Amino acid sequence: METQDPIDPDLYQRARALLEPGEIELVGMIVHTKLDSDDEATLHETTIEIGERIAEHTGQDPKETYVYSGNDDSEFGLNQHQGRTLDGDEFIWECQQLLREEEFKIVFYYEADADQAALVEAVRADEYTVEPVAEPA
Repeated sequence: METQDPIDPDLYQRARALLEPGEIELVGMIVHTKLDSDDEATLHETTIEIGERIAEHTGQDPKETYVYSGNDDSEFGLNQHQGRTLDGDEFIWECQQLLREEEFKIVFYYEADADQAALVEAVRADEYTVEPVAEPA
């Protein structure tokens, strides 16, 4: 996958820092939208659509998943969501919806065994501007 300069270098570095080794190895992507604070319904639809793509590329059936928003969970922030399996409540992906320069950026994280190149291309094919994010080598 070709690399290029990040669209938002600060956001890219922050996203990359969150991939640091933990319980599971993660990779991610930043989806740059043209959505603003008046487009929250479309933002929700976009998050679900991309979450389904991630599920597909991590070997999950999107119909067997749900989005956990954690509105009543003190460990979750506003605009932070997770894709989980219906059977077992297992982690598939997590995202943060960030309003930067009047437009939403959605930062997704998911297990590193996903086919990152194919996933990024699938999301780009849906006409989103996407930057893959990986832990520094």
